[in-house]
Amino acid sequence: PISATTLVTKMPRQNLDEVPLNDFNSHYRHIFDTVDTNNDGYICVWELEDFINSSNEEANIVPRHVVKKIHKMADDNGDKKLDYREFVNMLEHPDLQHLFGQYVTSYVNFIVPRQKRAAVYGVEDRQLIDEYTCCPPPVFMFLISILEVAFHLTDEIIEKNSTLSGSGVTAQIFIYDPQRRHEVWRYLTYMFVHIGYTHLLVNLAVQLVLGVPLEMVHKGWRVLVVYFAGVLAGSLANSITDPRCRLAGASGGVYALLTAHIACAIMNWSEMMFPYVQITVYIVIVACDLGQSIYDRYFLKVQSPVGIAAHLGGAIAGLLVGIYILRNLQQTKTEKYIWWVALVLYILLMGAAIVINIAWPGYFAGAF
Repeated sequence: PISATTLVTKMPRQNLDEVPLNDFNSHYRHIFDTVDTNNDGYICVWELEDFINSSNEEANIVPRHVVKKIHKMADDNGDKKLDYREFVNMLEHPDLQHLFGQYVTSYVNFIVPRQKRAAVYGVEDRQLIDEYTCCPPPVFMFLISILEVAFHLTDEIIEKNSTLSGSGVTAQIFIYDPQRRHEVWRYLTYMFVHIGYTHLLVNLAVQLVLGVPLEMVHKGWRVLVVYFAGVLAGSLANSITDPRCRLAGASGGVYALLTAHIACAIMNWSEMMFPYVQITVYIVIVACDLGQSIYDRYFLKVQSPVGIAAHLGGAIAGLLVGIYILRNLQQTKTEKYIWWVALVLYILLMGAAIVINIAWPGYFAGAF
């Protein structure tokens, strides 16, 4: 270790200006502002002392008189205070790295995206936010949304107000009707039918807000698989739990996108900043929406048009499919186990729902 005397004597004033500013300048500015506690734009001796001693594991290991000498050596213009450039030169001086290195490294680890740190330190350290890209552009959610709007407007143009009851030309072809379960396309195409403009606009807004960011990281085809898995799971769940109920809307797919974000956070835990916050937010959204619908229907006895089973089925499908199909930047052993559990559970649930729909027609016939 370098002694305090050696530390100061090895800092000739003429060498300070020879230390080049590196790529962390913008982040040094944040450090400078943090150290400058009185916000006067300069670092005085006592601010430097607090900074040095707070950045080391042992408290007050640098005596005050040494701090004063360091401050004086770094003070190029002799005004007894350090401006930003003087401060950065001091931080980058090789003989002071053991004093300031720990603080700077901790700050950079918090502020700088991991991919940038990887370039600086020469190691692979990927973070999910670095994977966002508009090339190729995220078009799939936009295309799905355009189709939903087009079918809605077609019905409204051909027969005014037909979209309020789902009786339009395209609605009659696409809507899930339990009495026409043999027309298997309806298990998916009901997503193109919406009852009223509010139903349509809410689904469009949510699926674009949730789906486009997913496309930018995981590519469109993966997001489409998640979305359609939610739609299909929603209709299958609804057909079993509420066999007399017609079904319209893309809420199964929307719920799948919601829980796909949870799946993404679970499988990229170490590559995300604050993954627990994201998971908590999405769980609260799903729980509040489903909880309100369940309370209205089963406790207040309100005749709600909300397909609770479709929403729940879509949510479960989005979580399970998202876990095994969305990108996992750095897979751990635990995540491998989670991947297999999600895959097997999804196959079992979907297989059971399909078998029930095919093998027990009497169950559905008895509902009418």
